Amino acid sequence: MVVLRLGSTGPYVKLIQSLLTRIGYNPGAVDGIYGIQTKNAVMAYQRDNNLYPDGIVGPMTWQSFLNILKGYDNYIIQPNDTIYNIARKYYTSVNAIITANPGINPNNLTIGESIIVPYGIEAVFTDIDYTYKIMEMDIMELKVRYPFIEVGVVGKSVLGNNLYYIKLGSGPNQVFYNGAHHALEWITSPLLMKFIENFSKAYSNKESIRGYNIQNIWEKSSIYIIPMVNPDGVDLCLEGLEPTNPYYYNLLEWNDTGLPFSLVWEANIRGVDLNLNYPAGWEEAKALEDEFGVFGPGPTGYGGEAPLSEPETISLVDFTLSKDFRLTISYHSQGRAIYWNYKGLEPPESKKIAEVFSRVSGYSLAEPPLIAAYAGYKDWFIDEFRRPGFTIEVGIGENPLPIEQFNTIYNENEEILLVGAVI
Repeated sequence: MVVLRLGSTGPYVKLIQSLLTRIGYNPGAVDGIYGIQTKNAVMAYQRDNNLYPDGIVGPMTWQSFLNILKGYDNYIIQPNDTIYNIARKYYTSVNAIITANPGINPNNLTIGESIIVPYGIEAVFTDIDYTYKIMEMDIMELKVRYPFIEVGVVGKSVLGNNLYYIKLGSGPNQVFYNGAHHALEWITSPLLMKFIENFSKAYSNKESIRGYNIQNIWEKSSIYIIPMVNPDGVDLCLEGLEPTNPYYYNLLEWNDTGLPFSLVWEANIRGVDLNLNYPAGWEEAKALEDEFGVFGPGPTGYGGEAPLSEPETISLVDFTLSKDFRLTISYHSQGRAIYWNYKGLEPPESKKIAEVFSRVSGYSLAEPPLIAAYAGYKDWFIDEFRRPGFTIEVGIGENPLPIEQFNTIYNENEEILLVGAVI
């Protein structure tokens, strides 16, 4: 991890600020600017944890933070320990410890045995820029906290980042949700990750969410989620372009907007708009490129040299073909809109389901703009299977949407994600 000090900026400053706030220190606003208040909070943390209090997040301090960020501790049972006093020590719950340690007998702990103790803080950060590394860390933490979830990899991005999937449930009704086809629309990744955490926690605690019985959904449905389809593009937006990037000079040429990547880049790292790279209507989308001023790789609008030219779209198609999804939802931003049709090929129930989604979210049913009317994942799914596929545009404003919209976006979409698994 990069060394952070006074004057540093960026997503990992936000990560440390958010973490310090969660564990009782006061770094000031979670704004990604390493100012004096953040430095003082780091120094206080260092003093409390036997680290040299220089206010610099170097290797030793990073390792200490990472031990907390992984979300759990490997604890050795001591004489006179009870599961209750262990839970109090880590500000967590007895049920969280039992969930993370299948088969443990809470009334008969074995001295010297190693157990996993989750920290009593939520796993998924929803107030920071959500990079691939942060998402990966959250996925690993959720898998440890909730061993019953399934985590796998459907493929890799151009730069070799994993395209992770998470499976919730064990029932025959299969549905698929995905986010962040477009780099600037990274806010859709923590949306799906937070749903994974809330759903898993409710299942573990035998609780409901918004009146939905999570145990019943788990038994009847299997919810597959790929929270970040375009990790290379997301990191380009959030971390910037480094000279070590193998596409460094290409990207400088392709971004001819005069604006930073963080404000314009929707494509993958090869300048291909992934949601214009699917086979359904690819030729129609290609024919529109000249009209929209797209003449090759760039920030947005370029569908590639051929359909499925990119490893990310190939991976999603292969994954979809290996399953039996009743419906799919692709999350994008922005507009608070639901797109549900494609060339009249969707089944009659698609509109009825879209109307339910609209009712529970307040979003409007809409027709996509011409530039986005073809070659998307939703379009391909409808064309291939004649089953309900949806694109949902969250939030309102200009991309990238500010993270301050997250709570509103999540509250508007949580019931869609629940309804999608049972409708």
